[in-house]
Amino acid sequence: MNPLECYMSRCRDLIDIVQTQSETICRVADRFAKTILAGRMVHVFGSGHSRMMVEEMWPRYGSFPGFNPMVELSLSYHHSVVGSNGQRQAMFLENVSGFAARILRNYDLSTEDSALVVSSSGCNVVPTEIAEQFRSRGIFVAALVSTEHCQASKSNRSDGMKLIDFADAILDTGAPVGDSMVSLEGLDTPVAPGSTVGGCLVVNGIKAEVGQRLVDAGQPPQVLTAAVLVGAERATALFESAYDEHSRRLAKLYACLGKPMYGDQRP
Repeated sequence: MNPLECYMSRCRDLIDIVQTQSETICRVADRFAKTILAGRMVHVFGSGHSRMMVEEMWPRYGSFPGFNPMVELSLSYHHSVVGSNGQRQAMFLENVSGFAARILRNYDLSTEDSALVVSSSGCNVVPTEIAEQFRSRGIFVAALVSTEHCQASKSNRSDGMKLIDFADAILDTGAPVGDSMVSLEGLDTPVAPGSTVGGCLVVNGIKAEVGQRLVDAGQPPQVLTAAVLVGAERATALFESAYDEHSRRLAKLYACLGKPMYGDQRP
């Protein structure tokens, strides 16, 4: 096979790997739908290139409110590469212990919430501590990793723990060790990663299952939809109503910050 054919073949393998996880995907969708039906948020976190999975979940065409995209630019702004806001700084900050706690200090969390934490290696400090912080608050955590890569990699935490150690459910992108899937003659390092492809399959599979559960519960979601499908007027109305709903849900995450709470009662 030529390089393109090889990459396409490996991507078809990723589809099969994700398909085998149907039971876990549906279990995660059950929990996420429960959160959204309760008027709360599913927190989605990813640093580095895992940020792409966060934005794939919400907001984009075919997605709907109920997901809180948590993206720290200091950890995921790749365009400068070097110099100010460069990759060296981002990769350093991704392994600074305590950063996760400062991120979550911005939110009034509830056990009704749930979370999806994405990290291909599952070994960097910040996403691992994010999951640890969620779990310590009684929040359901689904971890999306590249399982083979995670198992072969060494944790950057001093205690050796990985993202999967703080997960209630583990999902696999199917990408191989090292992520890249194509070996080229004359080059000793592979190219063309697969975790983004596998990750998109997983998060959109979850999204589809959650959407069905919301419809079944009599609360169909306001889906961001292209004008070419529903006309400009309805598309605009859907976008506005979806953004308004997102604002209302987000407001709950700020409402009681710093106030003493009794039990787990939230407005």
